[in-house]
Amino acid sequence: MCICVDCHWVDRCQAYHAVERQHGVAHLSPEPDFQPRDPRIHVQVLDLPSGGVGVEWDVRACTSFQAEPGHWQRLRPGAVLPP
Repeated sequence: MCICVDCHWVDRCQAYHAVERQHGVAHLSPEPDFQPRDPRIHVQVLDLPSGGVGVEWDVRACTSFQAEPGHWQRLRPGAVLPP
């Protein structure tokens, strides 16, 4: 899972914005203004049950990470956490 969902900067972060774009989901912010330091994005290629191929993007490490558990969920109440 992407560490961003529990980060203070998630709604302002340019790295998370890029992950949202890759997943094709609505952005938390149309113009994020926070440039994170050293984000490490893990890209995984998956075989899909339908026979196709999927790609999963997750930020797994970032020196700018500031723990704020549940931040993403508070911004999107009732929404399912991204995988």
